[in-house]
Amino acid sequence: MTTPDTGSGPAPAIAERSPDRAPAVLGTLILVAAVANLPLAVANVALPDIGKHFDASQTQLNMVAVGYSLGLAATVLWLGALGDRYGRKQMLLAGVVISLPACLLAAWAPSVEVLVAARVLGGVAAGMAYPTTLALITALWAGNGRTRAIALWSAIGGAVSALGPLLSGVFLERWWWGSVFLVTLPLIIVAIPAIWRVVPAHVNETNERVDNLGGVLSVVMVGAIIVAINFVVVPDKQTTALIVGALGLVVVVAFVIRQRRAANPLYDLHVAARPIFWVAAVAGIIVFGSLMGAMFIGQQFLQNVLGYSTIDSGFAVLPAAVLMVLCAPRSAKLVESKGARFTLLFGYVFVLAGFLFMLLVWSETSPYWHVGLAYALVGAGVGFAGTPASHSLTGAVPVTRAGMASGTADLQRDLGGAIMQSILGALLTAGYATAFSSLIAGSPEADEVSTQVQGELTKSFSSAANTATHYPQYSQQIIDAARDSFVKGQDWAYTAGIVAVLLGAAIVFVCFPRREREAELLAEYAAESGKLAGATSDA
Repeated sequence: MTTPDTGSGPAPAIAERSPDRAPAVLGTLILVAAVANLPLAVANVALPDIGKHFDASQTQLNMVAVGYSLGLAATVLWLGALGDRYGRKQMLLAGVVISLPACLLAAWAPSVEVLVAARVLGGVAAGMAYPTTLALITALWAGNGRTRAIALWSAIGGAVSALGPLLSGVFLERWWWGSVFLVTLPLIIVAIPAIWRVVPAHVNETNERVDNLGGVLSVVMVGAIIVAINFVVVPDKQTTALIVGALGLVVVVAFVIRQRRAANPLYDLHVAARPIFWVAAVAGIIVFGSLMGAMFIGQQFLQNVLGYSTIDSGFAVLPAAVLMVLCAPRSAKLVESKGARFTLLFGYVFVLAGFLFMLLVWSETSPYWHVGLAYALVGAGVGFAGTPASHSLTGAVPVTRAGMASGTADLQRDLGGAIMQSILGALLTAGYATAFSSLIAGSPEADEVSTQVQGELTKSFSSAANTATHYPQYSQQIIDAARDSFVKGQDWAYTAGIVAVLLGAAIVFVCFPRREREAELLAEYAAESGKLAGATSDA
């Protein structure tokens, strides 16, 4: 008799496994994940101050926000494979150590270009550390214990990202804009000795050669696509964006060809083609990207339009962090009882509701409960969907290739964050400029606005605010127009976010295996992983 999808019928058992001193090991890995996750969103609260300090364009601010995700997303596949081969503990340590000079350089950056470079370097350091945390969880835990460990790792990692704006707000109330990039320093100091003493070394690592050519191609592929998305709406950079985007697509083709021909591919396309793997990867990219995109635009909205202080705008995202932590343990139970497909779709409902609320309700006069409710909905959605997205990836790959699963899980957050921030930021830029240009064209003083001044007004909200100080007689009109234009621009962005969420939900609904079939496939993959691990240890 067939077990229904929503039932709790028997599923093939997967043997339980956990390391010695499991709580200490898991706590250390979550601490390292926090070191990597915290810088993701710390820049968002400081963007208005950074824009004013450097007189930065909206595109430059987009690159400051997305630079960390860019460095992380571009390198995780290659670095994950290197960790699988040469030692995950060593990769963990190297990433945490390199994050120290990266945050110092960002804090005292002399120009916006150096700041972007420092953010990218910090992302590369996180690319060494963050995927390795999940790779070690995959190698050290098995069975329901792994699901619970991933739930804690996912929830706390997401919550730390959401807490970044709050900590940034506290720092900005007392210090300069660069101080937000120093929030990880205490964690780094604690993490280094903890890794050295607690984390096991050389667990189920592979002896196979690393596909370094594939690694280089993956870096160029991801980096080119993200940069192209950010610059495609900039009027004088569109040709460059098209060239870089075309390069990215060519490298995508080259990467696929290389992975099909390599003796030991960086990214096993046979494994990646498994529905449990690729659907979970796409679903995670969209859901985690939605969180980062909502925080990126929302922080600017709170400060630019609603006039929140930096600390108030940081407190505003607390509902997202709280709901992520509260929902993740329930997500793990839903995965065990209902399956990953049901749990993913359940999470998507909340994310969709959050974006709809932002689009339809947020305005220049929104009270805080509008803001808090929208963030709470998105946070609940990520809390429910994050665990099955990561759990499905780790269950679908051999343990000796845990770096592939962890790298993909990291891409869910960071490629998803980079792509969604880039797309939403590009649409915000385009929508803002279009709306402000229309307001200028319809103004009785339109003939008095020079081309140069119009360029400054439509470049970004921060630039418009700086321009307003030079024309005190029109200052309030300029600020009001900038606020109105920002709201119109963010509506473009949230509409795109809704489309992405609906597309992701449709892919999960149609393509992800139902619970009974999912359990059968995961048992098959676990058996295959055990054979491969045994063969590797005998070699």
